[in-house]
Amino acid sequence: MIDYLNTNSSIAAPLNCGILERPRKTIRQSKKKHPMAKTLANIFSETELISCKGDLNKKINNLVIDSRRVTPGSVYFALPGLRSDGRLFINEAIDRGAVAIISTESRQFALAKVTFIQVEHPRKVLAEASRRFYDEPDSDLDLIGVTGTNGKTTVSYLIKHFLSIGGESVGMLGTIQYDLGSRTVPSFRTTPESLDIYGMFAQMTSAGCRRAVMEVSSHGIDQFRVHEMAFAAAVFLNLTQDHLDYHRSMENYFETKARFFTGKTGAVPKVSVVNVDDEYGRCLLEIIPRKSRVIKFGLSAEADIRAEEIELGFSETVFRVIWPEGESTIRTSLVGRYNVSNILAALSVCYGMGMDLRDVVESVGQFEGVPGRMEKIEGLVGINVLVDYAHTDDALRNALEMLRSITPGRLLVVFGCGGDRDKTKRSAMTAVVQAKADFAWATADNPRKESQLQIFEDMRKGVCKPKCIEFVEDRRHSISLALDEAREGDSVLIAGKGHESFQEFGDTVIPFDDRQVARELIEVKNLKSDV
Repeated sequence: MIDYLNTNSSIAAPLNCGILERPRKTIRQSKKKHPMAKTLANIFSETELISCKGDLNKKINNLVIDSRRVTPGSVYFALPGLRSDGRLFINEAIDRGAVAIISTESRQFALAKVTFIQVEHPRKVLAEASRRFYDEPDSDLDLIGVTGTNGKTTVSYLIKHFLSIGGESVGMLGTIQYDLGSRTVPSFRTTPESLDIYGMFAQMTSAGCRRAVMEVSSHGIDQFRVHEMAFAAAVFLNLTQDHLDYHRSMENYFETKARFFTGKTGAVPKVSVVNVDDEYGRCLLEIIPRKSRVIKFGLSAEADIRAEEIELGFSETVFRVIWPEGESTIRTSLVGRYNVSNILAALSVCYGMGMDLRDVVESVGQFEGVPGRMEKIEGLVGINVLVDYAHTDDALRNALEMLRSITPGRLLVVFGCGGDRDKTKRSAMTAVVQAKADFAWATADNPRKESQLQIFEDMRKGVCKPKCIEFVEDRRHSISLALDEAREGDSVLIAGKGHESFQEFGDTVIPFDDRQVARELIEVKNLKSDV
C-alpha cells in the first residue's frame, strides 16, 4: 500500500479535513459536553508550545495539513516531510484564509490576523490537537491495532468478521478500505495521518460503532499517527525485510514496531497478541510491560492459542485449534500455512477481549477472504490463476512454497518491485522467485519516479537461472505471456499489487487492476480456443 511521506500530497484528498467535517453524534450520544465552536485555546496545550505570536481565542473551522485545502478559519500544520515540506506552503495557506500556522519555525508576519505557533514536534502536536478537535472519539471505541510486515490486512478483516458476530457494527482502517460504519470508502494509506484517523473515528462513533480495527504501519508509528491512542489490543504478526529505505536497518525497524507495545506511542495496550513463531515476536515478549496481558499464538507448544494437525489443500485448509479452555476443528477457504497463523492471530484477539472461542470458530468457515489476497481468478479449466499482494521476499517465499505444495504442474509467476522504495529487497525477491518458481516474468509494479530499467538492473542481481526468467516492462503483456504459457495442472501467481486498481508512473496514476486484466485476458484466451 502507498505510504506517502510528503505532507502536501493530493492523494490525501478523499478524507482530508476539507471534506471531513466534524460529525454530529446522532446515534451514540457522547457522555461529554463540548462547546459548539472550537478556539485555538481549546485544542492546544501550553506545554506543547515553544512560542505563540497572536491570539489563541480565535474560532477555528478545521485543521489542515495540505495548503491547497485551506479555507477561511483553518489551522494549517506545516509538516516537514521527506519528499515535500509543508513549511514551503505557509504563505499560500495564509493567502487562502488560514487563521493559524503551526510550524517548527518562529516567524513574524505583517498580517496580525494570523496566529503563529512554534512547536518542537508538529506531528505529535497534530495528533493531540486532532483528538481534542474531534472531541476524543477514540475514548468511545475499543481499538484493536494490527502491525507486522505481512498479514495485517487479512488479520484485520478476520478480526472485523469475528467481532461483527451478532450484527455489531465494527469500524476498520486499513490498506484496502476504510469502513466508517455508515459508509465504506477506498483507502489511500495503510495508516492515515492522525488528523484523518480522528475524523474517521468520529464518523464511526456517530454510526454506532463500539469497536474499530486498524492496520498500524511502521511509518504510522514513527510519524506519530497513532500517538496517544489507547488500544484495547495490539497484535504483532511478524517482521521481515521491508521499508529499509526509511528505517535503514532491521534493528531500527523492530524498535519502531516495539514502541507500539511498550507505551512509547501512548498507553500500553491492555492486551498484547504476539506470534511466538517469529523470532522478533519472541524478542518482543521480553520487553512488553507487565501491565499488558500477553497472549501468544503460533504452532509451537508454548503458544496459548495454537494449531495442530494442519492439512493444506488448494481449495481449503483444515486444522485443529487449541486454546486453554477447549479445542475445535476449523475448515477454511483461506489456503496456506501463513493463513493458519493469521486465523490464530485473530482468534487470539477475540480471546483476549473475553469472547467465547467456541462461538467464534464456528464463523471461520463463513469468512470469504480478502480482495487481492490469494484471490482466485476463474475461467481457465485446470489452471489455477491467483492474484496476491506479496511484495517482499518473505511474502513471496510463503506464497510460492504454499502453491508448490498443492500444484501438480508448473508454478509460473508474474512479479515486480516498486520504485522509490527499498532497493535492497529487489534482488532478494528475484532470488526467491528463481528458487521457488519454474518460470517468471519480471515486470513493472509501481515505478513511480524511478526508471524501470534501473529497477530491473537491481532485480537482475538476484538472477541465478537466466533461462527461467524474462524481463518485460509492460505488466499487461507479462500477465498475457504467463496465461498463454500455462497448461493444465499449472498455477499462475500474479504478485505484488493485489487489490490495487492503479499503477504509478512519475506523476501519473493510471487505472490497472491485476484481477480485471487477468479476467479480460482469460476471456480473450477462451474465445480464441473456441474458434
